Amino acid sequence: MNRRQALNLTLSLAAPLLATQGALAQTAPLHCVVPAKAGGGFDVTCQLVRDMLATPHDSPQIVYHPGGIGALAYSEVVRGLRANPRELLAFSSGTLLNLAQGRFGAWRPERIRWVAAVGLDHGVVAVHPDSPWRTLGQLLDALRARTSSVAFAAGGTIGSQDWMKAALLARAAGVSHKALRVVAFEGGGDALRALQGRHVQVLCGDAAELAATQQAPAAAVRLLATLAPQRLVGTLAGVPTAVEQGIDVIWPILRGVYASADFPAAELSAVVDRIGRALRSADYEARVRARGLQPLSLAGPALEQEVQAQLARFTELAAQFGVQVRR
Repeated sequence: MNRRQALNLTLSLAAPLLATQGALAQTAPLHCVVPAKAGGGFDVTCQLVRDMLATPHDSPQIVYHPGGIGALAYSEVVRGLRANPRELLAFSSGTLLNLAQGRFGAWRPERIRWVAAVGLDHGVVAVHPDSPWRTLGQLLDALRARTSSVAFAAGGTIGSQDWMKAALLARAAGVSHKALRVVAFEGGGDALRALQGRHVQVLCGDAAELAATQQAPAAAVRLLATLAPQRLVGTLAGVPTAVEQGIDVIWPILRGVYASADFPAAELSAVVDRIGRALRSADYEARVRARGLQPLSLAGPALEQEVQAQLARFTELAAQFGVQVRR
């Protein structure tokens, strides 16, 4: 066998393998990536998206990829390092807060495709059921009297969304945010478990993370307030807002998914269309409220506009609290 014949034989043997690999790449499963540990708001988002995209034959697979409350996944997306480009990645206003501060590294908007916002969440203030504080006012009184005696759990470190909620409460109480005791955790699920284990006294978490606990008495926490402009509808309807308790702190949270610029355009367009139809369906509101979220559907230019507005707001807020990352 001469050299040309050997080369032709090698190519003929490799062709079926290459064709198979190409077919596998084209049929790679659709994933929804939770960029944190299980149990937090990102998890709620992917569960909702999975339900929206489920068919009788298939549904997206939820993949957990913790690291820096979304920083690791974002970094891999913008550098083109994700193995499966057919992914939807959960994001929230907390993600945008970190981007505004520069905590995820270089802001690479050309590498991101904002797919859809699927619901609106709100901050909540929670304590252990055995806590002596029964109102938000009592908590703030304790914070004024002895700031160091109150430890807050946060899904993230200084400057994170949970930290910001605690800092805004401290400001409302006339206490410096620099005096706060905040214990950082990898996501809202770990922060909630720390509160339930009495390792901390307060969690400024998210309604979607905590709504389920109110339906399970053994895991319940005491909610002192929601950080919404008016009372929420659904499981947390009985929880007063901070505003109605005389404390002007509101924290709305956009929840949705984004994709990599490497996601095949035609396939992504089809996914966006399917999510859009789910957002317009008759059972959308009930499905969202069952997850502890409020109805909100944004896509396309409307979503891009909201993302830019939140980035601007968070940039200003980061400057007020001095938490920008210097490069």
